[in-house]
Amino acid sequence: MGNEGGGGVRSEESVNGGTDVRGCSEPPSSADHLVVMVHGILGSTANWKFAANQFVRTLPDKVIVHCSERNINKLTLDGVDVMGERLANEVIEVVNRMPEVKKISFISHSVGGLVARYAIGRLYRPPEEKLESDPPGGVYDNDSRGTILGLEAMNFITIATPHLGSRGNKQVPFLFGVTAIEMVASRVIHWIFGRTGKHLFLCDNDGEPPLLLRMVEDSGDHCFMSALKAFTRRVAYSNAVHDNIVGWRTSSIRRNSELPKWEEPLCETYPHVVYEELSKAVVYEKPLEEDIVKNSTQVDGNCDVVEEKLLTRLTTLSWERVDVSFHNSRQRFDAHNVIQVKDTTMHSEGADVIQHIIDRFLV
Repeated sequence: MGNEGGGGVRSEESVNGGTDVRGCSEPPSSADHLVVMVHGILGSTANWKFAANQFVRTLPDKVIVHCSERNINKLTLDGVDVMGERLANEVIEVVNRMPEVKKISFISHSVGGLVARYAIGRLYRPPEEKLESDPPGGVYDNDSRGTILGLEAMNFITIATPHLGSRGNKQVPFLFGVTAIEMVASRVIHWIFGRTGKHLFLCDNDGEPPLLLRMVEDSGDHCFMSALKAFTRRVAYSNAVHDNIVGWRTSSIRRNSELPKWEEPLCETYPHVVYEELSKAVVYEKPLEEDIVKNSTQVDGNCDVVEEKLLTRLTTLSWERVDVSFHNSRQRFDAHNVIQVKDTTMHSEGADVIQHIIDRFLV
């Protein structure tokens, strides 16, 4: 155990990996809200150092931050499902050694958002259900939303996460929206990013629908949508421009026609936040049928029907959307990392986005 960064914050290494960040106070902190931070592809716990410290400095008696380290570096190439199982097991271990915890939230960057969605699908508990393997305590009541491991589910926040996958037109901006290049990328992505690449480009073929399609349903022991519904807030932070890795449409869970117009920041406090909205859950009169899920079928311009189905299912829940732009920043072409403040020195201009997350965080 050791102090890191000062300001009443201490970090301690977990027995099985990861870093816990807590407040230093006398008497001991009464924090009972676990915040799990999940990094993106080829990432590590260090990616969340700035955000974790800011959270605990601001909310020292409210939150304990756990930066996940079960899926680091090349382990992020093993697939969203494998990483999701690892993360679920890690969360179980963390909660078991923190009997004071009553609430849980997730904050995830990039592919980490998909990993977190998979993990909560396994950690979900229907109302009043408790398993023998669950930690003591918890909140088992008549809340129809259910819980995550018996804990009250508060905030599920994703930052530049490709919720609709990366296969669609301009979903990976550095491919320049050229159809031929995008088609080649979908065929060779596994050479670069392994099973994770297949999942992102919806080209995993194991006799079942693509994993991301399975993750917008409840199936067997994985209640993906019920788990998302359990959270009081679901928030999607997105780069509106200059994110060369994850497109605006997929990270904000919108169709092309729904992307908003923006000009200037909304306020001086958050100079890079350019648009905010709370979208209510959408009730669809007729869900898309399974037999029209074909890669070549087009819906709403360049949005194919698989993407449309992902969007349709995800928007049956309400979402807060926060759009960010670093278009005037010296670091704008690294927006995918700046929005997370992945490196405190190189990506410091994203600090206001982290503060925006903290200021609106439900404790």
